[in-house]
Formats: sequence, C-alpha cells, structure tokens
Amino acid sequence: MTLPNPMTVTVLGAGAMGSALCTPLRARGHTVRLWGTPLDEDILTALEGGLPHPRTGEHLADGTELVHDPDLESALADADVVVVAVSSDGVRSIVERAAPLMGRAQALALTTKGFLRDAEGTVRLLPESIERIFSDSAAVPPPIVAIGGPCKANEVAASRPTAAVFGCSDIDVARSIAGAVETDGYRIHVTDDDRGVEVAAPLKNVYAIALGFADGLTTRTGQPWHDLRSAVFSKAVDEIADMTEALGGSARTAWGLSGVGDLEVTGLSGRNKVFGERLGSGEAPAEALQKMIDAHQTVEGVPASGLAVALASQLFDDAASRLPLLHAIRRIVEGCDDPLLVLTTAALPPLQASGSSR
Repeated sequence: MTLPNPMTVTVLGAGAMGSALCTPLRARGHTVRLWGTPLDEDILTALEGGLPHPRTGEHLADGTELVHDPDLESALADADVVVVAVSSDGVRSIVERAAPLMGRAQALALTTKGFLRDAEGTVRLLPESIERIFSDSAAVPPPIVAIGGPCKANEVAASRPTAAVFGCSDIDVARSIAGAVETDGYRIHVTDDDRGVEVAAPLKNVYAIALGFADGLTTRTGQPWHDLRSAVFSKAVDEIADMTEALGGSARTAWGLSGVGDLEVTGLSGRNKVFGERLGSGEAPAEALQKMIDAHQTVEGVPASGLAVALASQLFDDAASRLPLLHAIRRIVEGCDDPLLVLTTAALPPLQASGSSR
C-alpha cells in the first residue's frame, strides 16, 4: 500500500479517542477532519469555542477541521484513511451511512471496542460485521486496521508516551498506516493478528469491571483486596487468551499490549473500572450505571458482557465452566444477590478434594 504524504484522514466520532488521535495525525502534517455525530454537538461547540475537549480536558490539535453531522459526505469525499471512533452501539448506523461514501479510502481504522449481533442473532467481531454492512450497501470495504493497546485518550491527546497496536490480516497495510501515524510519543506495534486485537479490546472492558469491584471493596471496607484483584487479573488474561484462540487469533496477543497492557490501564482508571468500583462499594448496578450515563460516561463493558457471554456460547459447549469469570461478571452486572461470593468463586482456584481447610 502506498499512501500519499501528507494524507487526508477523516475521523468519525468526536469523542475522547477520536479527538485524541488528531494529535499524532496533525503532528505528522496530515489533513484531519473530525466529524461529530448528533450526540457530539456539545463537544463540537466546545471545541469551536477554543475550549478543551470536555472528555479529555485537552485542547484539540491545531489545524484539525471540525465537521458537523449533516456534512458527512463532504467529510469523506477525498479521505485516504477513515477512522471509526464511535461507541459500539453506534457503529452499525454510522457505517451504513458512511460505506457508500468511502470509495476513495485505502483503509478503515477502527478504535471502537465491542461486538455486534447480526439479524440472525449471531454475535460477531466488529471487522466482520463492518464488512457485512459494506456488502449490504453494495460497497467494497477497504482493508480494516484494528487499533488497540493501552491508550488512554487524554494521554494520547497530550502527547504523553503511548504504545498502541495496529492489527490487520494484511500486515503490510498495518505497517503502512502505522508508519504514517506514529510519532516520537505515539509508538505502534504492528501485527497480522487483527482478530486477537479485536477480541482483547472489548473483553478487557468487561474484565475491568471485576478489577474495579475489588477496588470498591477497599473503598467500602477500608482494607486492601489486592490478592483478589491479582487473581481476577490473572484469570481475566487466561480467559481472553482462550477466547482469542477460539476465534482464530493468537494467545500471544492476549499476553501483550492488546491484552495485558490494555487491561492494566483500563483497570487502573477506565470508565469500566469506575463502574465496577461503584458496585464493589455497594451501589446497585442499575443505579451505578445511570449515574455514569447522567455524567456522559459510556460503560462499554456492560453491553459487551452480555454479547461476550452469547459469543462464548457459540464457541464452547462448556462456556460457563470454561469462562467462569466472564459469566460471573455478567451475573454481577445483572444484580446477583452475593456478588463477592460470585466473583471469588470464579477468580480463585477451586478447593482441592483433600487436604483443604474449610
């Protein structure tokens, strides 16, 4: 793949990560258009007024062009690369609108993390779902590059050192896009295991809820719960690796930046961690979720947990026993009676048949 230098990049979604990516893109001298959905109008208004981004607290990269929802066609008209950076529940509608307008694009990069259920009820990874949406629109999809890794949007926007992962089944495409985007501060690992990147990205949001739950226990009791948190972390990575292999990816991806790295940063400060912390401190799931919605904080791990459980049942006959932590988190999110017992049972090794102290 030969990309123009500089190139024109259209970012679909003016949220935290979409706006953050404008920083390395503009640092490389590319023309960047940041298009906002109708839900992004407050963000665009703030940015047009010269204010910091409401979600990251950082100013938008100088020279970024702001585009409102009605002007999607002009935003995409001559884009060499398109970045989809909307929430997972908005992917279908946005891609359906954008697909017929992306004829010139040489690649579609995807920062969205999640799964989609098709009309037949099958849960699929996002790249496969997007390819089907293009097909339904009688459009040819460009190569899809999955973007993952331990990237907090506010740190990317501020040019603090960041290690990202760009994955594409055609690794030359991943290399070309990475080479056009990377900076001294935004470093990129490339891989042909796009499936592994796309499995780890939404699953770490789910498992971060459990990490946050352990932190919430500390808030509630005033005592450390580090041992439980560590057990949760280890079990989470095992289950991400298991799901990755079942979907045709490599377990090594789960143990690298896309899995361990992303789970670490999300479990420290992400919105899914905050949601889990609320649960661990004693809030009911519905109450905690509503408070975060009211604060304009999307908790991707909640819908992803249900879709991940459904996907696991498509892959394994013994999904519940094979992925106990995933299923435990779903039960906790749904409001089970004893979430601590449910989490502990799933995260800790089972008692041995003999020699155990009960």
